[in-house]
Amino acid sequence: MYCVKSQHTIEDNIKKSRFIGMIFPCKDEQSITRHLKNLHSQYPDATHIVYAYRLKTPQGFVYRFHDAGEPSGTAGKPIFQHLEGKDLIDVLLVVVRYFGGIKLGAGGLTRAYGNVAKRVIDEADIEPFIEMASGRLAVTYSQLQPLEYLLKKLNGRIVAQQFAEQINLVLELPAEHLSTLRQSFPLLEIICL
Repeated sequence: MYCVKSQHTIEDNIKKSRFIGMIFPCKDEQSITRHLKNLHSQYPDATHIVYAYRLKTPQGFVYRFHDAGEPSGTAGKPIFQHLEGKDLIDVLLVVVRYFGGIKLGAGGLTRAYGNVAKRVIDEADIEPFIEMASGRLAVTYSQLQPLEYLLKKLNGRIVAQQFAEQINLVLELPAEHLSTLRQSFPLLEIICL
């Protein structure tokens, strides 16, 4: 599985229609909704704002695609097929179309939306997906520096900290490194945030 590191935008003109392809990293449906609302206000005069997304959740994959008024199956589905084909997750891909006066037909629409999706994926900064895990841990003040050093080595980070008699921490790190952290800090409690 793969994910997108950052937003990327491309533009293409096909038979006088203007297509703007955008890809966004997204962790949940709320962030997808925010992006779509922003795009509708950013491109209020667009003829169509077509999208597809694919998220990995603890319950499995969540995905949707929307043709936005184009003939059924000619816009959202070709975009989604590229997301699925490249095994991309936690991603939203949007294609904004400004109609140029020449009808493309069902096959032409499918090719146009699919090609824009393929191009924006090909040009985006993609990286392998790393399953992250979270944990709670209470450490003494003398243990904090060795913990921070180990987390840095394991590509982990401290998400939250509360200082009291001990330091109560919430940590996040790649799931594959949990056992290494547990060897040094056996009281690590795994949580789902």
